[in-house]
Amino acid sequence: MSPADVDAKIRTLIEPFNKKGIVIADATTFAGDLEFDSLTVMDFVAEIEDAFDVIISMNQQAEIENWGQLVAAVHKLQDS
Repeated sequence: MSPADVDAKIRTLIEPFNKKGIVIADATTFAGDLEFDSLTVMDFVAEIEDAFDVIISMNQQAEIENWGQLVAAVHKLQDS
């Protein structure tokens, strides 16, 4: 799956979590721009893990601050 395909699929997954309708860009942050709290992050990560059949470790989650990093991490996990 290409990075663009990963991005598109995650965009569909984030819709129910994007309560304010923020326009998503590579630099969009989860804590700052989307105002995700820890519970929302865990729910969103669970959706991604199920959809892509991957595991995003707690260490990886701590390093992912914006949309571009998330797409890159999921794409890399898909390839492994």
